Amino acid sequence: MKTLIGREAEIEVLDRLFQSENAEFLAIYGRRRVGKTFLVTQHFKDRGIFFEITGAPNATTKEQLLNFHDEFCALFKREKKPPKTWAEAFGRLRDAIKEISPSKKVILFFDELPWLASTRSRFLQALDYNWNRHFSRMPNVLLIVCGSSAFWMVSQIINNKGGLYGRLSAHLRISPFSLSTTEKYLQSRGIQLPQAQICEIYMITGGVPKYLSYLEPGQSAAQCIHSLCFTPQAPLVGEFYKLYHSLFKNPELHFTIVQTLAKKHYGLTRKELLRETKLGNTGRTSEILTELIESGFITLRPEIGKQTREAHYYLSDEYSLFYLNWIEPVKTTILQDVDTNYWLQQQNTQSWKIWAGYAFENVCFKHLTKIKDALRIGGVITTAGYWKSLKDGKKEAEIDLVIDRSDQSINLCEIKFYNEPFEMDHSYAKELQRKKGVFSARTKTRKALFVTLITSFGAVKNPAYLSVINNQITLENLFD
Repeated sequence: MKTLIGREAEIEVLDRLFQSENAEFLAIYGRRRVGKTFLVTQHFKDRGIFFEITGAPNATTKEQLLNFHDEFCALFKREKKPPKTWAEAFGRLRDAIKEISPSKKVILFFDELPWLASTRSRFLQALDYNWNRHFSRMPNVLLIVCGSSAFWMVSQIINNKGGLYGRLSAHLRISPFSLSTTEKYLQSRGIQLPQAQICEIYMITGGVPKYLSYLEPGQSAAQCIHSLCFTPQAPLVGEFYKLYHSLFKNPELHFTIVQTLAKKHYGLTRKELLRETKLGNTGRTSEILTELIESGFITLRPEIGKQTREAHYYLSDEYSLFYLNWIEPVKTTILQDVDTNYWLQQQNTQSWKIWAGYAFENVCFKHLTKIKDALRIGGVITTAGYWKSLKDGKKEAEIDLVIDRSDQSINLCEIKFYNEPFEMDHSYAKELQRKKGVFSARTKTRKALFVTLITSFGAVKNPAYLSVINNQITLENLFD
């Protein structure tokens, strides 16, 4: 039996609902490949009566009902003709549960719900009626609905304005692994790598379990990335377009947005994004942006000191960012197997070092809680974001990460990804002092300012370092 790695908080919710003496209704969502189905099936398949049906992409309602019929007959040992409607299907399920002892838990798992509940299927109407009229009165029932289309799950189930309004017992958003969970997962598969190399793999996979499952022991991070992305059989070469097509109908505009943001290290405001993509300021554009945010592909981050409407959209999905910058430009060459050492050669280029620095900044934003813990401000209310200052239309100063704290303090974070301890010289220390001065002058803040260095292997505490740095965060803190 495969072991569940991480997911402690999610498992706690699953166990609480399973042990409840009342009927419970749970919704689970998260991007594809993140392990939603694995979590539910591994946790429940040997506990009670476990009924599972998975929606098939682009299938007709008749085909979906036939799949339901097959699963129903296999579990409940009943032979009938396939149901013609979802109302009939739920009726059969309801009748079968009534014959089960009330002391025995029944888990109903409807996976990839958006595919089951297509527009004309009337699945949601049948679910609505049967939950409110029947299942909610069966104390041994745990109903779980799950989907990869996060926007659909949120709008149609979690924020349902019809008969399912307020009916959920709980909802879970399943996210990719953190750095520390990625390390545990790789170790469980016999892959022992230094944390810096695990971080490199994370900057390509984003901690998505399915992508990590392709890795083999006995390879360096560079070899792992080469196998994942730069051979004709590499699983992540053709993943990008399949991923978006599986989540969104007509994803051309989604592609336009992520392709545009992939070129903008510090993101774009909504106004800038609309100008760059030539998209209209319409409700449909807002819906697409929300879909991308809910699915974990893009993030809206504040720019410190600016109004909410000036927040920036970032492409925060590591795989999409890596694919568009590194895989797609050489995809034809990869498929022809022309340059077998391509990625191993790229590891030593300046382009990779610059890109890795940008990608590491994204990792730091996703591990902000770890950074706050290392700074011993875990309980302090904070706002975090990028900051820049323009003078005469030109960039005057920029700070990678600003943590604005409710305890009248601000951390000005400089982020560096190096393969060895960072050694600061006096000119760099002077530049950091200048940035601090510009930030103080432009924001007119009265808060205490602390210059914080975030690096992979720490920094040499020489006179230049000691003259300006107040706090130091290392990769080890992000894994802690």
